Amino acid sequence: MKKNVFHSIIGTLLNVFGKSKDDINAMLDLINMGIRTELAPVKDGKRTFLPPTAHNLSRKEKKVLCQFLHEVKVLEGYSSNISNLVFMKDLKLKGSKSHDCHVLMDHLLPIGIHSILPENVISSITKLCFFFRVICSKVIDRESLRTLQRESNVILCEFEMYFPPSFFDVVVHVTIHLVKETQMCGPAYMRWMYPTERYMKILTGYLKNKSQPEGCIVEWYIVE
Repeated sequence: MKKNVFHSIIGTLLNVFGKSKDDINAMLDLINMGIRTELAPVKDGKRTFLPPTAHNLSRKEKKVLCQFLHEVKVLEGYSSNISNLVFMKDLKLKGSKSHDCHVLMDHLLPIGIHSILPENVISSITKLCFFFRVICSKVIDRESLRTLQRESNVILCEFEMYFPPSFFDVVVHVTIHLVKETQMCGPAYMRWMYPTERYMKILTGYLKNKSQPEGCIVEWYIVE
């Protein structure tokens, strides 16, 4: 779920084709709802363009964000090589796995957007990242979960102020229910599949003979 939320945010910020939630149809929905009319599409002859919004990044700002992610260095075993996910030519992120999105969302995204977005948008995205970090922490205070539930509701309301309506799909809505799930099932780190998925990546790296994949993996595993 965090992977989908991260892709929605980064796709909208970088205006990635097919991933961005900000398009003409989204702005027309605002007009039909009678809100934020200042964001209505503007026609200039045969061309139609969208006025800038709070979350829009210029090409220079996109380059700053991508350059930061491309140059970030982490300890071995902390995550995969983030620089391999960033394509500076297209200013996009491609091929990020669920654990990559976990690291980016919890720690790197709040730093990357610092100083390239308006303060209110930075605050909302940072608070959402902090919310996920608390939910995924190893120790969670039961008494603080009620406060965290109220904060999650406020965060999503702030997102509604700055992001288009199409941003709020069912995955973003599920964020509201994560606190209740934590109360019932305990900390998320005891239930997630990141260790298994990362170890499967190690096992697939043992594959050298594609005609006999299982035997090849078994022999390499025994050797190690």
